[in-house]
Amino acid sequence: MDGKGCTMTIRTLCGSLAVLLPVALLVGTPTAAAKNGDTHITGQGINQTLDCNESTLMVMGTGNYLTVKGSCWAIAVQGSSNVIVADNVVNDITVYGSDQTVYYKSGDPAVIDRGRELGMTNRIDRVPA
Repeated sequence: MDGKGCTMTIRTLCGSLAVLLPVALLVGTPTAAAKNGDTHITGQGINQTLDCNESTLMVMGTGNYLTVKGSCWAIAVQGSSNVIVADNVVNDITVYGSDQTVYYKSGDPAVIDRGRELGMTNRIDRVPA
């Protein structure tokens, strides 16, 4: 094979990649995904309003009252007697412990109540905005 045929093959290959690469990148882009920078609230008796910033909210403790603005990718709660009122939850709400309350105004998250599986009482409900 001469050098000229090899150059033509490389040009053709590069041209094909230049066309296909942007298409592959667009097709592979997820429509929704978790963001870095999850918010962690750990403590007792915390009363706070915060922006979920499309990330995951993780709450560990007891007797916390959180008003969550914006959209959360997910909410995970551990402990007891926490109350969380969220504007929107995209992916899931996971609750461990007892006497936990999570209200969300919009979204269609999967609800996973590990406390209830062990006989504890928790409240996870969609409420009017």
